[in-house]
Parts: sequence; structure tokens; C-alpha cells
Amino acid sequence: MAASILIADDDAVQRRLVENMVQKCGYEAVVVDSGDAVVDMLIRADAPNFDAVVLDLVMPGLDGMGVLAKMREAGITIPVIVQTAHGGIDNVISAMRAGAQDFMVKPVGMERLQVSLRNALNTSALKGELQRIRHSREGRLTFSDIITRAEAMAGVLRTAQKAASSAIPVLIEGESGVGKEMFARAIHGSGERKSKPFVAVNCGAIPDNLVESILFGHEKGAFTGATERHAGKFVEASGGTLFLDEVSELPLTTQVKLLRALQEGMVEAVGGRKPVKVDVRIISATNRKLLDRVKGGHFREDLFYRLHVLPLTIPPLRARREDIPHLLRHFLARFGAEENRTITGITGEAMAHLCQLDWPGNIRQLENAVYRAVVMSDGDQLGVSDFPFVQAQAPAISDAHSEPLIISPAIQPSAPAVSGNEIPMSPLPTNGSLSMLTASGEVRPLEEMENEIIRFAISHYRGQMSEVARRLKIGRSTLYRKLDEASADDEPAGGNGE
Repeated sequence: MAASILIADDDAVQRRLVENMVQKCGYEAVVVDSGDAVVDMLIRADAPNFDAVVLDLVMPGLDGMGVLAKMREAGITIPVIVQTAHGGIDNVISAMRAGAQDFMVKPVGMERLQVSLRNALNTSALKGELQRIRHSREGRLTFSDIITRAEAMAGVLRTAQKAASSAIPVLIEGESGVGKEMFARAIHGSGERKSKPFVAVNCGAIPDNLVESILFGHEKGAFTGATERHAGKFVEASGGTLFLDEVSELPLTTQVKLLRALQEGMVEAVGGRKPVKVDVRIISATNRKLLDRVKGGHFREDLFYRLHVLPLTIPPLRARREDIPHLLRHFLARFGAEENRTITGITGEAMAHLCQLDWPGNIRQLENAVYRAVVMSDGDQLGVSDFPFVQAQAPAISDAHSEPLIISPAIQPSAPAVSGNEIPMSPLPTNGSLSMLTASGEVRPLEEMENEIIRFAISHYRGQMSEVARRLKIGRSTLYRKLDEASADDEPAGGNGE
């Protein structure tokens, strides 16, 4: 989905001209003929999402300055580009003081408008990223900080917003990298407990013999190495929210104690003599189907029903491809600023390829791909060559999409989507066996067999990269590095048709 621009001008000819230019820049355009219509479009309950406003200063009724004042009163921070036939310095200063980001004099040229929109969107994306990081650190993350425009996410957001107004236990399910912790933080930051602690625990990263101590605390001398008293995560989160990530990985022995803590609102430290009362809101998350873990005997059924009061399932990125351009714009703005790189956007060809991929690592994989591209790129725009794994995975896109585009628009390629598991390696063995010899009877290269094993694991675990890394006993960063190396090594000779 391309960025959406709201255009306001009482002159029908000017509206049409600006609308055509905005569309040629690759954006969606919505036009209105008055300032009152702008305010209505922006503040009504079912208001569509706009990324920028092109606003005429002189209009009958509510003029441009009045619109800026109304937006400021309503706390609307969408970037505004004002335009007028009278380009006096007083008008410019007044508009900028009122909150406009840029000022254009009619008639506006195509290049001038394109640069202005690009700067406005990139600046807005950077401000949004900085605000998101600040809110996350301060425990004030809200649903407005979640980047999404996809219809597939609308129902999830509505349910999560209702959950935020109560203390109901929430179980968030979804693949690795879809943003489960961000949703948990948004639920906490939008509820009554937002001023209290948000404590996150990765249950899958704690050794089995330390889980009880970390969750419930321990007394000094309770076991070898317990040289000091430790309160535990439940006590730390008292009054606030305890986020149990990868809750499906908890040992069965700990599940019993967790169930009792949830039922009674009391926790007992290891080596403690009496239980301590706690008041915590529980949000748990898992990248597995928790009901399947129950059926397999790996998770207690009674605990499942304690946690599974309000389930939320976050769809993977491949089910909401219209979010990819918006995520790209935000990641590019952030990493460009962090790395002190002036990168204006992504070429149309690269955008088309990126929107095609299934992204098995979801938002986390997309974020890391942009980070790598920003660091390694030599130009002021990111192209297909800056995403080597994209070149190997995605089919060729028509040359019609090869013109440079700014980061905001999304191109909807006509080529079929490519499976996220289609890693460019040797063919996947259908029966799970691994051939050790070549057709000529020689031992196959170790790297080739390793690539085949990784490809098989990705397919077997349905693209859940955390699970693949865990089962192969390698780090996730190592896994992605090996995939990148395989992508570079397996590019076919003459693949460009030369």
C-alpha cells in the first residue's frame, strides 16, 4: 500500500493538477475542496490513515491557518505542506510557526512537490521511530506506535485495545519476529497499569534449574551460589505487567508453581518460609500452537486455560504485505540516521522484490535486511544489489518497475509470490535423508551438505527461524549469515540473461 496524501484546495483545476502529480510520484491521493473537509477527514472516528497533507492556505470558510490550528488542538502530527499563490515571507513564517513542515508557491512543479513529499515522509518516519524507541524505554508504548495499515491487523488491534482496558490474561500467538512483545507493551502502555513496571521474561532462554529462582525469587543460601536474596520477576512486576515470552518452553515442574501463583496471587521464593502476595497482570506469548503442546503432554492443560483467556494471533508479514513499504520507510529513516547515511529511498525494482517475499523471519528479518543494506550500500538509493538474498529468491520483475521510487510507495508486482522457504540451496530431500556421496562416488563438500540440512530444517519447522536455530544448535544471527552466504554462492551463472 502506497503512502496516502490528502490534498485540499478550493480551486478544482489546482486540485486536479496536484492530484495527478502526487499519483505520478507513486502515492495515493485523496482530494477535498475545503478546510472543514480536511478537519473532518482527519478527526472523525473512522478517519482513514494519511501520511501527509498538501494544504492550500487561502480557502473560503476555514482557511489553511485555521486547519493547522485545529490539527494542533487535536494533537494530529501528520506532516503538512502548505501552498499558496502569495509567497510572501510573512506567510511562510506564519505557516511554519503554525506547524507546517514545508511551503510551496503556486504553480508547483513536479520535482519540487516530489522532493517536498519525500522529505516530509522521511522526517515523519524518523520522528515516529524516535518516539517509538522512547516510549518503549519509558514503558509508554501504545497502539499508535505499531506500524500497520493491513486489514489483517484491524481485528487484532481492536481486540488488543479492548484487552488493555482490563486486567484479563492475554495469550499472544504468532511466528517469531511478528512483534508479539510490542503488542504486549502496547497493551500495558494503554491500560491503567502503564505507570507501573513492565517486566519481560524470555522463558526459553532460562536454564531449567534457574527458572523458579528467576520467576519467584530465592532466599540467601537457598542453593549453592545463592549468595544474596533475589526478589524474582513476579515481585518486580507487582502492580504492573509480567510478560512471559516463549511460555511454551517452561518446564512442567515450573508450570505447577506458576499455576498456583496465578490462582492464589501469591509466590513463594526458593528457600522461603512464607508466600508473598503479588498483583500482576499476565501477558504471555509463544511462537508455537500452545494447544498442540498441551496435546503432546508438554504443557499443562489447567495452566493453558489460565493463560488462554483472551487469545491474540498476530498474522505473519506474508499475510499483510501492504505493511512492508511503511515498515521499510521507518527502518530506512532510523538506520540512515544511526549510521549517518543520506539514503533517499529504495528503487522500484527493489521495492517490488521486497514486497514479493514471504519473509519467514517476519518483521525482524525485514529490519535486519534494511540495516545490512544501509551499512553496505554505496549509493543514495537502495537497489536489488543491496539485498543479495532477494536477488536469489525472487523472480525477475518487469522493467516497468525499474524506475527509482521514494521509499513510501508500494509496487504491486504482477509476478507470483515466492515462498519464504525457497532458500537458494540444493534441492530439498523429500524423505529427510542426506546423501553423503556425489553421483561420481566422491564425498560431497561439507558446506553443500550443511546448506541442505539448513534448507530441510527451515521447511520442516515451517519457517520458524528461532526453532530452526534452536534445533540446529546455532545462533539465529549465524543462521541468517549462512543463508546470506548460500544466497551469494548459489547465484546461477548468467542469471541476468546475458
